[in-house]
Amino acid sequence: MNQKETLARQIAAQLRAAGYTAYFAGGCVRDRLLGREPSDFDIATDAPAETVQHLFSRTVPVGVQFGVVLVVMEGQAFEVATFRADSVYLDGRRPASVRFSSPQEDAARRDFTINGMFLDPVSDRVIDHVGGQEDLRAGIIRAIGDPTARIYEDRLRTLRAVRFAARFGFTIDPQTFDAIRAAAPHLADIAWERIGDEIVRILCDGNARRGFELLDAAALLPVVLPEVAALKGVEQSPDYHPEGDVFTHTLLLLAQLEQPRETLALGALLHDVAKPLCAQRAEHRITFYGHCERGAEMAVAICQRLRRSRQVWERVEWLVRQHLRVADAPKMRVSTLKRFLAQDGIDELLALARLDALASNHNLSAYEFCRTKQLEFGAAQLKPPPLLRGRDLLAMGFTPGPHIGEILAAVEEAQLDGRLTTSAAAAEWVREQYPDAQG
Repeated sequence: MNQKETLARQIAAQLRAAGYTAYFAGGCVRDRLLGREPSDFDIATDAPAETVQHLFSRTVPVGVQFGVVLVVMEGQAFEVATFRADSVYLDGRRPASVRFSSPQEDAARRDFTINGMFLDPVSDRVIDHVGGQEDLRAGIIRAIGDPTARIYEDRLRTLRAVRFAARFGFTIDPQTFDAIRAAAPHLADIAWERIGDEIVRILCDGNARRGFELLDAAALLPVVLPEVAALKGVEQSPDYHPEGDVFTHTLLLLAQLEQPRETLALGALLHDVAKPLCAQRAEHRITFYGHCERGAEMAVAICQRLRRSRQVWERVEWLVRQHLRVADAPKMRVSTLKRFLAQDGIDELLALARLDALASNHNLSAYEFCRTKQLEFGAAQLKPPPLLRGRDLLAMGFTPGPHIGEILAAVEEAQLDGRLTTSAAAAEWVREQYPDAQG
């Protein structure tokens, strides 16, 4: 038992000691039944939110009107929610009002059967009012009750169903799938922050290829990522891309993601996003000149639409813009190669290049060249301390001005090429190369 479960059991025990029912609820029950270690523990209780606040010393009233309080123990937060039944949903996200109720009614208002179970933490007995255990055994994502009502209550459930199906390798119940397809045109009505979070989780939680195949089949992809949907049917030259069109190539790349960082996952998804705009036929070949540059611009716009952080979209922009430069590495002069391999994020770029090659012609020679050179050069050669700084040039009698930066750049180039190895040699070289710049 990990620390988080131990703390969750303490919270449940404290609620029980005060005379209330307390069950583990939702995803933690599902994960336990699947033999997975839960990452979060939610607790459902018949204690009112105000009582929960009085019972525990540190709480955060995140949704008291809905009966939801965060209990903080040892720096970790646990959602404690009062059993409730929801009224109508007016905004595609939250009910207009709630009525505090029973475990049966609380289970009935949840999204999918596999998420609608409770676990008694004292007896370890599963309390299942919705058939969740049966669907877990069958590998089915099924909406609780009327699928159309469940999906329209919160349109984000369309993406959650896809994520769960991909993550666990489950199928989506046909009636639930039909409800998802019907709701797809209305998905963009909800906040893009929520959509962006779900897309990233589909990419990073496991089996991203399956996730995007389901997004496509459920008519969700053109709504949230029309630029990715546009990759379908875009032909590529078979000598470089025997796998088929750009969408197929992208799916093959996504299939290789293994718990990636968000930036690598988005870079993988969007690396060829501009190919439909840049495609040209030249004799017997298809070219995509400029797709890295245009794709980088599109990637920024997409990441911003998905409300990703500036740090994320700046890195994704760089990955998309640079993803073909790895192929040029064997032809670079030594100084250029060292600067290229010294860039912040180079390991992520090389990882993208490797995935890109494995999803096409399997030519890993440029990737392996870069990895070999990284080891050969080492950190000392890739990022050596500068032989000269601006203050050194001023002390040598050079006048201030833009030429100072130009001289330092030239010294760095010669240093990376191995032509200059000491500060004394660099100073002598500068005096010889730039006599007119001295005062």
